[in-house]
Amino acid sequence: MTEVVMYTTGMCPYCVRAKKLLEKKGVKEITEIRVDNDPSLWPEMEKRTGRRTVPQIFVGETHVGGFDDLAELDLEGKLDPLLGIA
Repeated sequence: MTEVVMYTTGMCPYCVRAKKLLEKKGVKEITEIRVDNDPSLWPEMEKRTGRRTVPQIFVGETHVGGFDDLAELDLEGKLDPLLGIA
């Protein structure tokens, strides 16, 4: 399975929804980068993604976007191949 990295905060409901969707897909490990615990990571996230909101999700080297983008990929049947699920 492809590595998943997610920029998150502790109080973000969309972060929780994204994690639940990924867990439902069988993702057992998500590398979380908590930008609320280390504010110096916000500029890194913004530079890397071009966005200012969380979550920001990467599957491998692919920037998926936020929860809505993740859910849309799933509905289109594109999330499983991206995650490496047969």
